[in-house]
Amino acid sequence: MNTKTCVVIGAGYAGIHAVKEIRKLFGDQSGSHPLRLVLIDRNQYHLRKVLLFRPVVADEDIRVPLTALFPDGVELVQGTVARIRSAERKLAYRDASGAELEIDYDLLVVAAGSVVREPAPAQGGIALASLAHARRIRNAWLANLERAKAETDPDERARLMRVAIAGAGISGMETAAELAHHGRKDAERLGLDPRDVSVELYNAHWRLFLDGPAKVGQKLEHYLRELGVDVLHEKRVVKEIDGVLTLKGGDERRVGLCIWTLGLEPNPMLRALGLPLTAEGAAIVDASYRVKDLPGVYAIGDCARIVALGGQADGMTCKEAIPQAARLAKVLLADLEGRQAPVHESYMKTFCIGLGPDKGLTWVNKWGLDLVITGKLGWKIKTYTREMASMLAK
Repeated sequence: MNTKTCVVIGAGYAGIHAVKEIRKLFGDQSGSHPLRLVLIDRNQYHLRKVLLFRPVVADEDIRVPLTALFPDGVELVQGTVARIRSAERKLAYRDASGAELEIDYDLLVVAAGSVVREPAPAQGGIALASLAHARRIRNAWLANLERAKAETDPDERARLMRVAIAGAGISGMETAAELAHHGRKDAERLGLDPRDVSVELYNAHWRLFLDGPAKVGQKLEHYLRELGVDVLHEKRVVKEIDGVLTLKGGDERRVGLCIWTLGLEPNPMLRALGLPLTAEGAAIVDASYRVKDLPGVYAIGDCARIVALGGQADGMTCKEAIPQAARLAKVLLADLEGRQAPVHESYMKTFCIGLGPDKGLTWVNKWGLDLVITGKLGWKIKTYTREMASMLAK
């Protein structure tokens, strides 16, 4: 029997779980469907993107080498995908040296993920958009504290120790909570009064957590305020230039650092691949993750618009990518065998939010009932979810 080649694009959460599930399912077929499995990514590591706030507050590496996740049985290719030649079933990519190469495929899984939205350069501040950005924020914060230590003007010292976080989604809340805790530790270590550290979370909406009930948003705000975060509602940040934060409407605030946390959008590389896309830039797929008009091509995760039969669209979270990956493996096998493939089912509504060290909040909505778990247990659930998403859970 001929060996088929399955190529997975992207080593994010959806990509690594797709490789894991495909390898497991096809490996259990006792050789009836021999498969060559290839994972291609521009990096040699999986980036734990949900932990981008950690390098902001500590010297922590959030990369996992792909060789640690897949020591054998998977071909790892470092390269940047250039285009899909669907008629010939070939994938063109550029390797680390810039040379353009091709891979033949029988099955192609696009799991290119998402990127963090960034403001225009003229808007200033620093977006928490990558590992490099996170380290830049960390260096800027520590430099501000060093300057504050030598500053004799109390108003300027207060400005240097004030951080504005523009965007109050989950990333914004988690970043604010971590900075409120670790930022004060940094100040204390340098001989500054930790009470002078000010963390302000700017929310363009009227409350936190619009994805869930108001009571959960109120709980989140309560915990953030307990940590020392000043939550400001209906305040949209327009720009931060030379230490001056400007809000929509013209109000200004002097700050030492502005961090943008603006949410996610599908990876813009999809446009170069020639995939059919929604207006938002997500791949258009059917109920079994098949990309429209491209035989043998599938897409899951943040880069795809995935809708259940009831009309509910999956969000852009790792917890949704994991069951998508498991179902995708079954779809691939069914398509190879010419039988009916399973269709997508939405994951239950659940969100896990970290609130600094040892604290978290988990909200689950099932059968119309809301379950809220807070405190240390909420943090443990969040931690386990993160570990499972990066295939590190024991």
